[in-house]
Amino acid sequence: MSHFKKLSIAGLSLMAGLSLGAAQAATQWDMPTPYGDGVHHTKNVRQFAEDVNKATGGDLVIKVHSGASLYKHPEIYRAVRTGQVPIGEMFMGLLGNENAVFKADNIPFLASDFDSAKKLWAASRPYIEDYLAKNGLKLLYAVPWPPQGFYTKKPIRSGADLKGLKLRAYSPATSRLAVLLGASPTTVQTPEIPQAFSTGLVDAMVTSPSTGVSSQAWDFVQYYTDTQAWIPKNMVIVNARAFNRLPKAEQQAVMEAARRAEERGWKMAMEETRAKTEELKKHGMVVSEPTPQLKADLKKVGQIMAEEWAKEAGPAGQKILDALK
Repeated sequence: MSHFKKLSIAGLSLMAGLSLGAAQAATQWDMPTPYGDGVHHTKNVRQFAEDVNKATGGDLVIKVHSGASLYKHPEIYRAVRTGQVPIGEMFMGLLGNENAVFKADNIPFLASDFDSAKKLWAASRPYIEDYLAKNGLKLLYAVPWPPQGFYTKKPIRSGADLKGLKLRAYSPATSRLAVLLGASPTTVQTPEIPQAFSTGLVDAMVTSPSTGVSSQAWDFVQYYTDTQAWIPKNMVIVNARAFNRLPKAEQQAVMEAARRAEERGWKMAMEETRAKTEELKKHGMVVSEPTPQLKADLKKVGQIMAEEWAKEAGPAGQKILDALK
């Protein structure tokens, strides 16, 4: 073999070694998320992943698996906690049975506009971060959904009109709400909503305009009552050990991208509320404000739930309520 050939082979293997080293240096995080690509949460997560990629020069790549394609929604929390995946997004209220603090943003009329929702988040965040830390997790950011309203086949004028309906539930708090309204709670995940209505498993739901549009609610119900009952949130969590293994500069890049994602996400939620409510109208749904009677009936239920919640959440619950007042 000629000296030149030997050199070029050596050069090639050195280059291969270098590119292999570069490939090994890049960390890839798989990130399960529960909602489809059209939802503002998923758009925001994708932007967050892009920001991290850019800020780390491709050393940390977050691969987003949307629409519950990697893990079903109720499995995401455990997957991140046990380190099956390093990062994930989930609906905060799903942890309501583990710790009552996670139910705070699911209580009707405790915070039913974005300003009070921000106050509620500021008051409850330290308790949520503390609980997650004890479970080996770190909170990156949280973003709200549009305010929740009722989707029904017939108009609802009072709480009595909801009695006996099979109401879709997606969290412990929505199940409790259904019971207090005299409806039967039925757990149905977002991707299964159209099928649940078509098979008669549920005949009403309380959810955001976003979920109404993504599930094409106009195919199975005609009325949307814009009660703005509460403003729940999704959160993005990371496995603390996976986070701590990152170099300091990458940790900072993740935290900075998270700060921007939270700020951007709240603005997106406000715009989403307006746009998606308009879209419901465009598809022929009857969108209306709640009657004074319905408002009063829901407020009563909200008071019961707030009192129950404060007892369950203990001193933390009381402090959060005090901060809101």
